[in-house]
Amino acid sequence: MDTVIGVIGGSGVYEIEGLEGAEWVSAESSFGTPSDQVLVGRLDGVKMVFLPRHGRGHVHSPSSVPYRANIDALKRLGVTDVISVSACGSFREEMAPGDFVIVDQFIDRTFAREKSFFGPGLVGHVSVAHPTCARLSAACVTAALDAGITVHDGGTYLAMEGPQFSSLAESKMYRESWGCDVIGMTNMPEAKLAREAELCYASVAMITDYDSWHPDHGEVDIGQIIATLTGNAGKAKALVGRLPTLLGKDRAPCPHGCDRALDYAILTALDKRDPAMVEKLSAVAGRVL
Repeated sequence: MDTVIGVIGGSGVYEIEGLEGAEWVSAESSFGTPSDQVLVGRLDGVKMVFLPRHGRGHVHSPSSVPYRANIDALKRLGVTDVISVSACGSFREEMAPGDFVIVDQFIDRTFAREKSFFGPGLVGHVSVAHPTCARLSAACVTAALDAGITVHDGGTYLAMEGPQFSSLAESKMYRESWGCDVIGMTNMPEAKLAREAELCYASVAMITDYDSWHPDHGEVDIGQIIATLTGNAGKAKALVGRLPTLLGKDRAPCPHGCDRALDYAILTALDKRDPAMVEKLSAVAGRVL
């Protein structure tokens, strides 16, 4: 199998530079229209697909991002490995603005989003005990170090609904009682959907601020965030640009089973499955359907 890297760009990251034969194309999905067209090309001989999560010009809020359409579209384009790039706030003094965190755990506090491809007529349950791919995450850590980025290997990401930032009480609770490391608004349900689609998923969280808990920084300053985003965007592109060489052109089965997540997930009996749902999930779950 050929490696196809899918990059979902977050705030401030709206393209990948240096792609050979780069072309913006419309992507199809049975779950509606994705956030934007996708940029398709090759880097170091490896096919790459870039999708701006918020759309070019930042037209989607965290709650309105069509997460299911985005993941379904990437699957239909043959993507095997998804790199999620997103801005976040930090709950840790040592995780400073400008640093990157390769997230390995999530706490999902979102509530206004469709979180599964499955539903009535085709019921499925996947494990997200380990919601990111350790192999892909390790490649991101190596790429970050090679690019001279201060990177933290592992961290718990609190996914909030937004679009408002945290209150001081919430920020303190997430940090002190829940033990979270960073906070953002977009990695859920994205990571869950990637697992349902049997895609390896890694989360590159770019720190822009200290949220509202830090006594020396006060409340989140959007002006400061934008300034830090600009610097982080360049670092993210440098990280992503190193991944094709690290991952290689030929892709072996995932050693952690991400690409086999649906082996025992679907519970609906064969004769009870809704044909419309089966057709709708032809890309996401076609391997087992």
